[in-house]
Amino acid sequence: MKGIGLDKIDCLAVRVASAIEGARIVHRLDMDTSGVIVMARDAGTHRELSRQFQDREVEKEYTAEVGGVVKDERGVIDIPIRKDMDHPPKQCVDVEFGKPSQTLWKVLQRSIDRSRLELKPITGRSHQLRIHLCEIGHPIIGDDLYAPPEIQAMGERLMLHATALSITHPATGERMTCSVPCPF
Repeated sequence: MKGIGLDKIDCLAVRVASAIEGARIVHRLDMDTSGVIVMARDAGTHRELSRQFQDREVEKEYTAEVGGVVKDERGVIDIPIRKDMDHPPKQCVDVEFGKPSQTLWKVLQRSIDRSRLELKPITGRSHQLRIHLCEIGHPIIGDDLYAPPEIQAMGERLMLHATALSITHPATGERMTCSVPCPF
């Protein structure tokens, strides 16, 4: 299963935990996704940040390069997804048993064979952005799970980056946005 195993032991969580006692993961990014991730320094902070994620108080923003020219300027993708029990670690669309999943998107740039999008997931399902974009006919470039070979081959990596994350600081109550520029 991709993302699990001894060959994946050198990860952010292990590195941070070895440097900061008590550090804990609050949320995850797909293994091949770059960008912002928030970790808690102690159990109380972890509980509060986890609650913010669960209650959808966290705002997330991603940048993706997708195959093809997206025609509309913006839209909402509302497609339910669930684990694909026959093809782990994949997820799949399931209108009957899938969990509700919504993504807001906006075109940032278009070129001959691709489009750059800003993505704002409302829900946080595993592989949500990857599946949603594939389902509307614009798979993420470099996606080795969902994109067809010709779209996968357009990039040397998954062209998905967590650009910004907004949370409420557990101690101060201040709204904070952490961001990092997209590397592609």
